[in-house]
Amino acid sequence: MIRVTRWFAATMILTITAVASGNIKTAENEMADVFEFTMKNLDGESVNLERYRGAVLLIVNVASECGYTYQYEGLQNLHENYSDRGLTVLGFPSNDFGQQEPGSAAEIKNFCERNYGVEFDIFAKIVVSGTNKVPLYKYLTSNTTNPDFPGEVEWNFEKFLIDRDGEIIRRFRSSVEPESREITLAIESALALR
Repeated sequence: MIRVTRWFAATMILTITAVASGNIKTAENEMADVFEFTMKNLDGESVNLERYRGAVLLIVNVASECGYTYQYEGLQNLHENYSDRGLTVLGFPSNDFGQQEPGSAAEIKNFCERNYGVEFDIFAKIVVSGTNKVPLYKYLTSNTTNPDFPGEVEWNFEKFLIDRDGEIIRRFRSSVEPESREITLAIESALALR
């Protein structure tokens, strides 16, 4: 019994030390980069984000009934202007803020295509904030994986710029327009790096 207790105590001390030092994988740091996540698209199919490795990503939580919904147009323009150079825009609908994305997957798809001619990839509705947020957004907002731009998503249309290696390089709040100088310069800078 004494041996088991000593072994247990020693194991607990080692575990606590490893977690504190970041040597044990937790929900925040278990993925090495963004490309390791798998998400559902609007058709319910699993999409491994590995398919985007080598591209610069702009990940955006979107909503159809928000004051920022018009930003779909700017996101589509970014897609048209930069996709041939390696930018991929990914939209993740969320109903987290003011229930501004109440639609089904089919309704979201129809809304995006009909109103904004969206051709970039839109995924299934997810939770991006709070205790139930999906692992991708835990990764994007974590102090461990995103030390320069951590913290909860505050509203719809927050944007995360990801480099070709899957690392978070910039974060833009909702009020920063997709085609703003701030975002376009950051995109061009990321695209220029090989």
